[in-house]
Order: sequence, then C-alpha cells, then structure tokens
Amino acid sequence: MTEFMRNSDAFTWAMESDPRLRSTVVTVILLDRSPDWDEVRRRFELISRKVPMVRQRVVPSPPPAPPRWEPAPDFDIDFHMRRVRAPAPGTFDTVLEMARLAAMEDFDRARPLWKATLIDGLEDDRAAMVLKFHHALTDGVGGIQIGMILFDLSEVPERHGPAAELPEVPPPPWLRGYRDTARYDARLMSDAVMGAVKMAPKLLSRSILRPVDTVSSAAGLAASVYRTVRPVTRTGSPLMNKRSLIRRLGVLDVPFGGLRAAAHRGGGALNDAFVAGVAGGLRRYHEHHDVSVGDLHLTMPMSLREEGDEIGGNRITLMRFDVPVGIADPAERIRRIHDITVRVRQEKSLPYTQWIAGALNMMPRWYIGSILRNVDFLCSDVPGIPVPVFLGGAKVLTQYGFGPTIGSAVNVTLLTYVDVCSLGIDVDTGAIPDYDVFYDSLVAGFDEVLPRHR
Repeated sequence: MTEFMRNSDAFTWAMESDPRLRSTVVTVILLDRSPDWDEVRRRFELISRKVPMVRQRVVPSPPPAPPRWEPAPDFDIDFHMRRVRAPAPGTFDTVLEMARLAAMEDFDRARPLWKATLIDGLEDDRAAMVLKFHHALTDGVGGIQIGMILFDLSEVPERHGPAAELPEVPPPPWLRGYRDTARYDARLMSDAVMGAVKMAPKLLSRSILRPVDTVSSAAGLAASVYRTVRPVTRTGSPLMNKRSLIRRLGVLDVPFGGLRAAAHRGGGALNDAFVAGVAGGLRRYHEHHDVSVGDLHLTMPMSLREEGDEIGGNRITLMRFDVPVGIADPAERIRRIHDITVRVRQEKSLPYTQWIAGALNMMPRWYIGSILRNVDFLCSDVPGIPVPVFLGGAKVLTQYGFGPTIGSAVNVTLLTYVDVCSLGIDVDTGAIPDYDVFYDSLVAGFDEVLPRHR
C-alpha cells in the first residue's frame, strides 16, 4: 500500500495554508575550502537511495486520509543541487542572506522537498553549503543521521561501492489513490476496534477494582490533551505581537563546556541553560523598550525518535508551555525551567501524539493557526556531531541550523558541533523589527548564564 504521511507530518504540511506557518528548515555548513563537487554529488545520490523520501513528493489523498509519499516522476538530482559563486567580498553575511531567502521561499510541491547549494568564493578561500528541507522530510536528529552519510571522518573521502540501480516505478493508476485511501481508512478503523477490544476488559477491571484511580487517570489524560491542543488567544509579550513573512537570520556561538557547567550550577540540563539564555535575552529586549515581562509562551520540539526508526520522517511533537522570562537570576531561571520541562516531558498525552495530530488535521485551518500564531518564541536543541568531520575533502568548520518560526516571533536552534553550541537565530521582523537590539540582548542573556566563560 502507498506510504501515507504520519499524522504529525500531515499536520506540519496542512498548516502551511498560512505561509507564516511554513515548516522549512535551513542548515548552513561552513567549510575551510571548496569541496570536491563530484564527491558531494555522489553523497547526495547515495542519500537519495538510503532515504526514499529524498526521491519522493507529497501527493494529496481523498479525505479523510492524510497526504501520501510517492516517487517523484523524472527525479533529477541536479535540479536539487546548485553551485554558485559569492559576489565579492564573499563574507559570511552573504551566506546568511542566501539562507534567509531559502528560508522564506516555498517548495515546488511537484518535486521532492529539499535543495542543496554550494557557495564558492568566500573570503579566505572558504566555502559554504546551504541545505534546505521540509520538516516532514526529516527532523533534527534524522538530519544528523543523514549527515553521517554525507560527511567523512578524514580529509580523504571514504569510497562507497556502486549504488544499486533503482527499480523503474510506473506512474500510479488514477484510481490508486482512492483504493489506497479506502484500505487506509479500513485499517485505521480495524486498529481502533482491535485497540478497544483489547483495552475494554482491562479498563472494566480497573474501574471496578480502583474506580477513583481510574476516573483520576482519565481526567489527568484529558487535561494533558487539552494543554496540548488549547488555542493561545494572545501573545504573552505585549511587544512582540505582530507577524509577517519576512525573516532575518543570525548566529551566535556559545562554548559547550560553559553552557553545560552553567546547567549543572542551576540544577538543570544543557537544554534548560540554553532556554534560560534565550529567556534572559528576551527579558533584556523588553527592558530595552521599557516593557515589563513575566511569562512568555514557548513552543519546544520534543524528539520521539526511537532506535530502529527510519531516518526519514518527522519524529517530534510540539509542546507548548510558559517560561518565567521575568526572573533575573540566571541560576533560579535555569532551575525553574528545569522543573517545568520535567513536567512537560511527563505529559500523559505524549504517547497519543499521532492520535492528537490526526484529530487536529480534521480541524479548520484557522484553529490550527490559533494554536501557533500567538506563541512568543521557539527553542530547539539538536545534539550534533561530537568530532570534526569533512565534506568532499573540505573540513567542516561549523554548522548552524535555522528552524522555522511557525507562528512565533523568533526561533533559536542550538546545534552542537565538537565543543561549540552553534545557535541559529530565525527572527520574524514583523515581531522584532530592530534585529540588532534583539541580538545584543540575546548575547547579554547568555552572558548572564555564562559569566565566567566570556
């Protein structure tokens, strides 16, 4: 049967009826020199054979089934791979501008959802690769797994044997979509009935033996689901409340060891110190504008990827909760954020992510927008590659990931590489028109968290 999108992927796909909610991810890889282009192309060819979605497009299905992945006709890898030369003087700002435009552009939905652009001619004879892909294609952890196919551990590229020829895929018959949708719906109904049959005796037994606990557990699950899907009617910030289609990208490097030490001092994890640094920057940004701020709404992707999952596809869920941005003491802010995130990671709704996403997919698009458009900021923490790597013989100097704002004022994505936490900053300029002020505030927020390491 046709491979249908997971409900969570279909959710990210469908919400793009509002272009402010696009789920485009951009990665920038800075190289010490120009790589061997033929080798880079071979690696992407290899990736396209190991990750089927790299050669597939998304095709709509008759309701109520989600869209489905199908082989793209006349797949041409050279359409997805470009090589350009940066205009003089070839600074990193040129790379960020190209990444910014890529982040704002939609995909050609008749083709697979990715592009790779090599930029030659940067200052000091450096080069950069800008990768763009849709979040439905893969998530941050899956992207790192793809990177392990793309990169080498030494300057001499590892030689791979010839890739197996792909079988010829004929165009699907025009009735296939309806036939597969009917099978999908029948399977969905069968799974629901079988699940109910299996659970009914257990639920009946628990309700007789422990009626209070059963009611309490059901109420707790219902409350958890509500916290997941409830609409946010207004931004927490009275300042960052406009939204637009224009983005501005920036980068900030933070020492991995320093951020980890700060997390330990505050009794939290690395992610807690990271969010605390961003929160400190947001507080200082509001203070610059003489606006008081307390709690702000945060969306944070949580990985649900398990060992054995395929590289392709999106294995995350989006959790929304309030963060005490107004707390000035960084250690206290880390501790409070740690307590909140521990509770969020224990939400009873997490095992039901796909069911919830399926229900949301049947909701009107305006309701989906109401869930996301009033979120204040988004933070994403992606564990990257801990050792130096090479691309086509060129050394990777650093990597930055720029996640989509999906309705928030700013997305700050942390991607670790060797001993550095590389922050990719994606700002909606409608919400934050004075980027330079925000950037200086963000630097000051991390200075609060890392006073001994700057």
